[in-house]
Amino acid sequence: MSTLKNEFSNNDLTVSYDPSTCMQSGRCAKELSDVFSNNIIPWINLDNANKEAVIKQIKRCPSGALQYRLNIKTQAS
Repeated sequence: MSTLKNEFSNNDLTVSYDPSTCMQSGRCAKELSDVFSNNIIPWINLDNANKEAVIKQIKRCPSGALQYRLNIKTQAS
């Protein structure tokens, strides 16, 4: 059975989570609990920290289950 990735976005970032890759170490929730939660749905709330803190935490994910991409902002002409 395949599990689909989940995506969470705000103005700056889109974070994807691949549950089939996750090692369930809990590092994200322990180290940045304002963004990553085991008890609240949606479990990723990108508005609770600045993008640099979120990116730093994602880079610490031991399994690579968390990934991010910067959202491109366009200016109206």
